[in-house]
Amino acid sequence: MKQKIVGFIESIKGELSEISKFLYENPETGYNEYKAQEQLAQTLEKYGFKVEKNFLDLGTEFIASFGKETSPSVAFLCEYDALPSVGHGCGHNLIAVASIAAAIGLSRVIDAIGGRVVVLGCPAEETSGAKVIMAQKGVFDGIDAAMMVHPADTTRESGSSLAVDAIEFTFLGKPAHASSEPEKGINALNACIETFNMVNALRQHVTSDVKIHGIISEGGEAANIVPHRAVARFYVRAIRRSTLDEVADKVKNCAKAAATAVGAKLEIRNYELSNDNLVTNRSLSKIFCHNLKECGIIDIEGARNSFGSLDMGNVSHFVPSIHPYIKICDEGVPSHTIEFAKATQTEFALDNTIKAAQALALTGYDIITHDQIRDEIKEEFNRQKSQF
Repeated sequence: MKQKIVGFIESIKGELSEISKFLYENPETGYNEYKAQEQLAQTLEKYGFKVEKNFLDLGTEFIASFGKETSPSVAFLCEYDALPSVGHGCGHNLIAVASIAAAIGLSRVIDAIGGRVVVLGCPAEETSGAKVIMAQKGVFDGIDAAMMVHPADTTRESGSSLAVDAIEFTFLGKPAHASSEPEKGINALNACIETFNMVNALRQHVTSDVKIHGIISEGGEAANIVPHRAVARFYVRAIRRSTLDEVADKVKNCAKAAATAVGAKLEIRNYELSNDNLVTNRSLSKIFCHNLKECGIIDIEGARNSFGSLDMGNVSHFVPSIHPYIKICDEGVPSHTIEFAKATQTEFALDNTIKAAQALALTGYDIITHDQIRDEIKEEFNRQKSQF
């Protein structure tokens, strides 16, 4: 049965290559991925999947399913947004190919083994992250495991990522002539700068995993006018959501104190959706790595703690999840570059993506056909909740 899955994915390698090329040649930024959505949806429909586009009214998302609604279910997640000017410098074209290939391969045996295969088209990973909304809306209810694989310069196990809040502070003061009547003004920029000073002092009193970085996106219009409006944007990150919530409150208090000190009004908002920390399900990861070796990729590095953030983290708080990495290029080629985008079109990258897709599909097969595996994954997930 497993050989049938592996063989079928190999048999459609040419079609998968054309999809990767199409996405590469037609890069679309977040929530503008209409061509990608259509291409992936048509392919899944061709292989018998029931596809619903725009099911959350986001514009470019989709959900596809094959099998019985009440059976054990696995989900493969597609990403397909590109970067401005760079194109697919994060390899999302290969992420999409790996996930649909895994789903199609596994679907060839679903009638025999039971179960359900779900594919989620997840827009805008590079910006607001549709997976955040999907998790909040209950899309992962009834799913036993969620999986995807990300291109990289090395193959390595699924690890962790930092939770992040994107916080914007808008300080509103009062304009005045900065030279002749400065006493009549309220300097919003002063409040903004003082916020940075207090945040810098706060850095001494947080754990080493906490990262706080920000910019002043608005700071006045002319040097001879007391700035009546200033805007600061911060990313606040931590290894756990619980830690991040505490630190984010302290950062907000810095801004509140600064606004009070100068007499400015303060508006606070999250200018992007928040990401939770990725909590890898080790039981699930172990099965995937075993299957990856069976598919021919032996050199797998251990998990790394990432200092970045991703919306797959939110998924991992709702369902057992993995986000491993697959080598597509020489070590040292940085992602988010044109060089990395070009690497997605090499034969080596395609071969490894196909092997990763086969491993994903085989992992899905193991989950659906073994009650004990599902129980172990679920038990670990329940224990992991303390890490959220």
